[in-house]
Amino acid sequence: MSTKDYLEKDYYKVLGVSKTASKDEIKQSYRKLARENHPDANADDPGAADRFKEISEAYNVLSDEKRRKEYDDARSLFGGSYRPGGGTGPGGFDVGDLFGQGAGGAGASGGERLSDLFGGLFGGRGRGGATRSRRGADVETETKLTFREAAEGATRSFQLASESACPTCKGTGAKSGTAPRMCPKCSGTGHENTNLGGFSLSEPCSECKGRGLVVDDPCATCNGSGRGKSTRTVQTRIPGGVADGQRIRIKGKGAPGENGGPAGDLYVVVHVKEHPVFGRSGDNVTITVPVTFPEAVLGADVRIPTLNGFPVTVKIPPGTQNGHKLRVRGKGANRKDGTAGDMLVTIEVAVPRNLNGDAREALEKFRAATSDYDPRDGLESRAKGA
Repeated sequence: MSTKDYLEKDYYKVLGVSKTASKDEIKQSYRKLARENHPDANADDPGAADRFKEISEAYNVLSDEKRRKEYDDARSLFGGSYRPGGGTGPGGFDVGDLFGQGAGGAGASGGERLSDLFGGLFGGRGRGGATRSRRGADVETETKLTFREAAEGATRSFQLASESACPTCKGTGAKSGTAPRMCPKCSGTGHENTNLGGFSLSEPCSECKGRGLVVDDPCATCNGSGRGKSTRTVQTRIPGGVADGQRIRIKGKGAPGENGGPAGDLYVVVHVKEHPVFGRSGDNVTITVPVTFPEAVLGADVRIPTLNGFPVTVKIPPGTQNGHKLRVRGKGANRKDGTAGDMLVTIEVAVPRNLNGDAREALEKFRAATSDYDPRDGLESRAKGA
């Protein structure tokens, strides 16, 4: 859990407890909220999984004494007043500026400045040094999935363009035969400190832009930045159970880091094609199956398709009403835990538009035989009573 997460998220509010709540109070609240928001109990609510994850994350922090203290200390530093995109903290400075956030959000560079800030607060050097590492940028792309691929999962290949070390200067930024020199302003640390009256703020050096090096004779290919454009193919697995418009995070598949830093993340926005037969309700697959009037009245064994292509036979009970729902276990969309949802079958009694003479005669006899049955009996009196 990053310090940024600690500042952004109010775990006490998530669990609905006070900051002085005991471990038992935290546990009781967590169990109650977990039961109410568990995805299995909220199949028709796509937001339940996110709420359950947030509740579990809050409990994991607040139920551990060490992590809870770290969380409380981090938030008390700014009075718990951090808000993404700006907001004023203690001493009148703009917290958004501290974390490198402007209108565009924090991004990867915001995470670096956050690390530098806390390095400066506690007398450290952040990620300083002439060879300080940098996390790669996050990359976002889109993909289209068939209905079945979205339910069961699919492997996709993405061609991504991102920054990498310049192939001409090998990342130094200097012309061939020359070398960069140590930045005189920051002495090669890549950062400079600003005194804010009770603590110091560490920021990237304004002279070398955080590299710790100055290039006097820049490389003609990258103009001294040491970075170049590269195209690469990334193959990754889209998990089953994704919904249309969902944004999937694939860790470490973004742009490569610099100087040994970790790669950024890849975000994939999923677009799911509609299916002519099947639909989705959370982890469940839905289907409407037409049956004849005799099948609904007398009962029948009906063969229906499934998403994986292997039909199943379901038993229609005698006297089944139009709109009745049946459940076929394990024939729905895949879940993260490896299990699958169910297939919900809605029965639709089909009424023939044209009848031949024999069929009409048989129905007339049926109507006469059931003349004592009136499905609308009491309808008007119930309407008046309302």
